[in-house]
Amino acid sequence: MKQILKATATVGGMTMISRILGFIRDVVIARYFGASMGADAFFVAFKIPNFFRRLFAEGAFSQAFVPVLAEAKEKRGKQAVKHLVNAISFRLGGILLLLTAFGVFGSSLWMMVFAPGFLDDPQKFALASDMLAITFPYLLLISLVAFSSAIMNTYNQFAVPAFTPVFLNLVLIAFAGLGVAFAGYSGYGACLGGVGCRGGSAVVPFAVSV
Repeated sequence: MKQILKATATVGGMTMISRILGFIRDVVIARYFGASMGADAFFVAFKIPNFFRRLFAEGAFSQAFVPVLAEAKEKRGKQAVKHLVNAISFRLGGILLLLTAFGVFGSSLWMMVFAPGFLDDPQKFALASDMLAITFPYLLLISLVAFSSAIMNTYNQFAVPAFTPVFLNLVLIAFAGLGVAFAGYSGYGACLGGVGCRGGSAVVPFAVSV
């Protein structure tokens, strides 16, 4: 019972902090973007990798992987867990790497499918395609975060996985401001911030889980 309460307090506390920072992030992005072409391009560019995230990260993948990993941990021992993790990481990483490469180099094609209305405005379409090429690696990195977080949760380690959304919001806020300060445009700063954040937050839980 004590362990359940501790885990609930940890995840709940991190979630509350993440929600507060998420509100601040939205305020900052609205302040820098406003109702502009850049805002439309940024939100669509970030929506596409988030759409695939529900398949390869927190959604279908986690629901299928966690019970299998828990069973291997309880019934087949450490070596079976290591074999399962290695096999899944190799296959998942390979699929996501191919999809990410297609997303980066074929960003215009994805944009035609998800935002065909942008074709009427060539400047907005080009901007959104460039942003999508920057943000698509987010899919690979967030899936690695979900994979390593599932491993840690199976071993009752909840703090680091719960902290990753906090990390994301902090970096998005910082890079949105830095993008304006140094590049004169916050969209690219926020895009790079999201990808860079997920790169960092993928390394931490994966290293701890190993």
